[in-house]
Order: sequence, then C-alpha cells, then structure tokens
Amino acid sequence: MSELLVYGSYGYTGALVAEKAVAAGLDPILAGRSREKVRRQARDLDCRKRVFEARNPGTVADYLEGVDVVCNCAGPFVHTAEAFVKACLRTGAHYLDITGEWQVFRDIAERDDRATEAGVMLLPGVGFDVVPSDCLAAHLHDRLPSGTELSLALGGLGGTSRGTAMTMVENIGEGGVVRRDGDLVRVPTAHEDRTIQFSYGERTAMAIPWGDVVTAYHSTGIPNVTVYSETHPKTVARLRRFRRLLPLLGTAPAQKLLKWLVDRRVDGPDERALDEGSGEIWGEVTDGERRVVSRLRTPNPYALTRDTTLLTVKRALDGDAPHGFQTPSTAYGEDLVLEIDGVERTDYGGF
Repeated sequence: MSELLVYGSYGYTGALVAEKAVAAGLDPILAGRSREKVRRQARDLDCRKRVFEARNPGTVADYLEGVDVVCNCAGPFVHTAEAFVKACLRTGAHYLDITGEWQVFRDIAERDDRATEAGVMLLPGVGFDVVPSDCLAAHLHDRLPSGTELSLALGGLGGTSRGTAMTMVENIGEGGVVRRDGDLVRVPTAHEDRTIQFSYGERTAMAIPWGDVVTAYHSTGIPNVTVYSETHPKTVARLRRFRRLLPLLGTAPAQKLLKWLVDRRVDGPDERALDEGSGEIWGEVTDGERRVVSRLRTPNPYALTRDTTLLTVKRALDGDAPHGFQTPSTAYGEDLVLEIDGVERTDYGGF
C-alpha cells in the first residue's frame, strides 16, 4: 500500500484533510513541528506520527523514508514548500500542497525539468487555491482557444483560517502581481477594479495577487491573466489612499503584532459554515473580438479544499501522478472540480 504523509496535519485545514483521509481508510502519517500537537492528534485519530521542521531538505528527506506522497498543509508555504520539494526530488515522493501563494507556484514551476527527470509529480495548489479557478481557466480556454486575456474573480467567500490569515499578513506590504504578455508584472495594491456579474448580482472586485497568474498561464498559455476578489468599493478606496503606508506593515515589529493578533483571534469557519457556506468563481476569456464567460458555484472554500485535496491525493497514491510540475487541470483535466459534490458550472455564450 502506498504511504501518505500529511504535514501540518493539526492546523485548521490540515486537520480537515487528516480526518477525511482517516475516514477514507488511507492510514496517513501525521506530521508537523509541534511534538505535542502531533502526538495528541495521532492518538485521537489512531495514526502514526513524525515530528520535524520543514527547513533543511536533507533532514526532511530523512523523514520521508517510505513515503510515496506528501501533502503539505503547513502555510505560509513560502517557508515550507522549498524544503519539501527538494526532499521529494531526492526521495522520489510526489509532492502536493494547498498553497495559493503565487511565488510558491513560480518557484516550483522552475523545477519542472528536474521533477520530470526524477519521475516526481509536483502539484501545488490542490485546494480552493487553485483547483476550481484552474479548472475554470482551462475550460474557458477550451471554449475560446484563441483567447489572449483571462480574468478570474472570487466572490461570496466565507471566513478565513489562521494559516490563510498568516499568509495575508506576510504579504500585506508586497503589492499585487498580474501576467502581461507572458511575464509576471508587479503592480501596486488595488491597482485595478471592475464590476463583476456574479450569480447573486453585480459586485465590485479588486485585482489581487492570486496563484492563477502562474498556474493559469501554465495550464492555458493565455499571456494576460488578472485575478480579482469581491471587495467593497470603500475598502478599495481606503487601500489606494493608504497604499504608501502598507509597506510599513511588512516591518518586523508590525509583522510580530499582526501575527500575534491572528494567532489569538482567527480560528477558521465553524462546522455550520463548512456545511452551509459556498463560494463562487467567475471567469472570462477574450480574444479582442469574442468573449466567453463561465461561473463555478462551490461549497465552502475550506470544505472544497478538504475534498479536492483528498481526491488528488488518492489519485497520486494510486499511481496517477504525471511527472513534472503540474496544475490541477494539466494533471487531471478541466472537469476535476466537477467530481466534488455541490460544484456547478454554468456557461454563457460568446459575446
């Protein structure tokens, strides 16, 4: 039987993944850097455990002995992904994670040749970031193969986990990023907004630095990609007004305070929000003359992350793991997300 290791298994999302993996009979190895948290969780779920920090690739490789698939749930992934990727390339284990950080996608994509040579699949972003949006991008590209401009927008999202909030804090002063003529281009925070027609009405959406600026380009080859998130117009205005001050929030004292607040005040959606919440992704591709639009309605983003992570992990454990850097759609097709209960895709004709 293939072996699965879930790292960061006691975090909010990691725990959702670990519990579902156990329920599915996968017998995962639970892992993380907190000895006490791993020990307690392993006892409660009757699982094996390994305790280590994801810093030194050589050390991480030692702890991957006998492991076939790694599922990294420990964010911010800018601090954990590199060591795991390097360790997986040494050991031959396939690597999956739930990142949404565009820098992590960019860095992992640069190891495509090495992973192909090693017979290893590198598949970051197997959660809400970026399974639904990547699948939607691939679907839109199939609808309009001549498309040169891709826009995606996230709407109707619920609460935030501690790990997601920590990532937001770390990137608060970094500005945005878009894909232009095939290149990643840094832009100011809230540099652009537009009105999006979601299923529940028109809403203002602000450009954000989302992982699809890397993954959608890899999946579709569309050279211009912008990702937006539903944002109140007053919030957009405030961000622009105080844009010059945002880098101050990236200083060590400010980061320490913000992370302290997150650690004490952010837990993640409760069980009711998981069961009843939903999300929506709107997508558009244009080629200068024609335009196609599609929308995806999804369960709560964290519930979707739990389910898509297990879905892709199972495939990798079963040997369905194409080598090299992959996105969800290049590995498993544009309809992957439709295999999750509660996901609906609606297409609108060319305009």
